[in-house]
Amino acid sequence: MLKYILRRLVQMIPVVIGATFLLYLMVFALPGDPWVGRCGERDCTPAYIEAFKAEYNLDKPLLVQYALYLGKLAQGDLGVNFYQNTVASELAVRYPTTVKLALIALLFEAVIGIAAGVLAGIRKGRFIDNLVTVSTLVVISIPVFVIGSMGQFGVLKAGLNDVFPVTASQGTLQQLILPGLVLGSLSVAYVARLTRTNLVENLRADYVRTARAKGLTHGRTISVHALRNSLIPVITFMGYDFGALMGGAIVTERIFNINGIGGFIFRSINQRDGISVVGAVTCLVLVYLLMNLIVDILYSVLDPRIAHD
Repeated sequence: MLKYILRRLVQMIPVVIGATFLLYLMVFALPGDPWVGRCGERDCTPAYIEAFKAEYNLDKPLLVQYALYLGKLAQGDLGVNFYQNTVASELAVRYPTTVKLALIALLFEAVIGIAAGVLAGIRKGRFIDNLVTVSTLVVISIPVFVIGSMGQFGVLKAGLNDVFPVTASQGTLQQLILPGLVLGSLSVAYVARLTRTNLVENLRADYVRTARAKGLTHGRTISVHALRNSLIPVITFMGYDFGALMGGAIVTERIFNINGIGGFIFRSINQRDGISVVGAVTCLVLVYLLMNLIVDILYSVLDPRIAHD
């Protein structure tokens, strides 16, 4: 297992290089000048523009710029943004909030999504199955910003703002519960449908019929045999979804006024702060890769037949 983990970590290096190169190319090869608006309503002076280019290596060819950036990145330096703040310090302030938000959403989709999928799978064709199928379709059809606005309105209407605050500017755990539920609502629907589909398929498998023939109870047959195999694609989805939740929380963070990574990336794009955009998205790429590794390790836990040599 240790050799497998080390091999996967080494394989991440070219992936990070390729991803950051494409990202750097898209950000800094786009038309437009990053110093626009840095001097207020007046145009920046030629001297300021030259100094700006020299400071951020914008006067060099794009490949040279990327090589210099990659050298700093290898040392753990994400660079200094256009407002003279280190990108690492900007992310350090916001990352804990977004991680908590994504974990709440992940926990929500794991508990509710898997439970709903199991109930629908073992009651295939009955009322609970039809209810889960229809409700998940409804949730998938509604945009996140609509669900967020409806959630805020419902909490205010019920007078529960003290329990579930509709704004989360401080980023406390209590403030992040409602945004986390909104952020994970779409994933809950996907997890429920994925769990239901795989469970129904596995319940028809030969090994399940064999387990029943041996006298195992219905609950043990489902929980020990059918459900464990059914959770493999669900765990895969949830592992990738954690990275998607962190990077895709822009809308949710804006609705609930959360000072997180999503809002930081959105503001950086609007301000043409390329260094901040590249640094923030690079961190998200690393999260995706690490979650991918964790998911592969969990495969052997769910199914002992899967071994990593």
